[in-house]
Amino acid sequence: MLDRTGRPCGRFFGRIDRLGQRGLRSPYEHHPGVEGFRDCELLDFARLHWSRLTRTERREIRMAQAGHRSVVPVDVFDAYCDHLVTSHHVAGKTWQASVREVLPTSEAVTVRANRFTVTAQHAVLCLGEERRPAPDAWWGGGRPPAGVSYWDDPVPAGAQRQIVVGAGLTAAHLITGALEAGRQVHWVVRETAERYQCADVNSSFFRPEGRARFDGVDRAGRLELMRQHRRASVMFEFRPLLQRAEADGRLVVHRGEAVKEIGEGVVCRLESGRLVEADTAVLALGTTPSSGAGLLPPDLVNERDGWPDLDERTLRYTHAPRVSVVGAAAGLMLGPAARNIDGHRVATARVAASIAHSLRHERVPVVTGA
Repeated sequence: MLDRTGRPCGRFFGRIDRLGQRGLRSPYEHHPGVEGFRDCELLDFARLHWSRLTRTERREIRMAQAGHRSVVPVDVFDAYCDHLVTSHHVAGKTWQASVREVLPTSEAVTVRANRFTVTAQHAVLCLGEERRPAPDAWWGGGRPPAGVSYWDDPVPAGAQRQIVVGAGLTAAHLITGALEAGRQVHWVVRETAERYQCADVNSSFFRPEGRARFDGVDRAGRLELMRQHRRASVMFEFRPLLQRAEADGRLVVHRGEAVKEIGEGVVCRLESGRLVEADTAVLALGTTPSSGAGLLPPDLVNERDGWPDLDERTLRYTHAPRVSVVGAAAGLMLGPAARNIDGHRVATARVAASIAHSLRHERVPVVTGA
């Protein structure tokens, strides 16, 4: 396994640490142990550490045991991941590397990293997603103006007024952190109302019947389903806090507004003509699946509408059959839950079976990921 941080899940935990995120959106039921092993599941792992949990965290465990939606603390999930890494000896198979190129041939795949090159029979790209950049029209392209940053960048110290642009869970975390720091927050939301829901996609897509909605549907139909169901939303837990802050005047919500431009200062001009001034602006514009572009030659990715050209049965690149995909980039094959842990499980089973069938007694595949 080649990972840019050198730690399995390192990039994920680094991102949520930056946001100050304390709970996962995925409930306990989405985190069983490793398939095919007698493994400790996340719920059992949390119960084993019952004495270290708060009253609220214990209530969530009881909710999970009763079959209701529950929220998993980040520190519990972090410890559980360390448990899996240790019990399955994952750390000893992980190399810190920034992958530069993935070059497949008809017989092998060469992966060029910043410090070494390795060749294997197959490679699996588990690249996740990258932040969506702001439109060039907002400030003319290039680096953001002074005081403007993205959600995974540090916010300048000493800010008293902050603008948050975005409608999803990341925006909610940014707003919460700013309110806790005593800042007044202006929230710019393109939609006419905030969208609150438990999961980031309809829960049916986590089950076989939901994924079956993509079977036999043409490309246009799948693109429409992705547009409908891969929409920004906020967990219900944030609603009371945000509503109180808005009632108190600490939070000003600009609903149905879109940014036209952002200038030095920080001055944000909305499409309605309204000006919003602050000390800093943080952009949470969502993410886009990492399709493999930039690592694989463009003709092998054959990207259309932001999605790579994959074989639905094996999740291999149609034009590079020795390279497979697990994660968000498989969304057009598996549905919007491909970016979540349940989607990862389905994709992994499909990819592993395909590679095992090809390898027989050959070498283990190389995996590059975040």
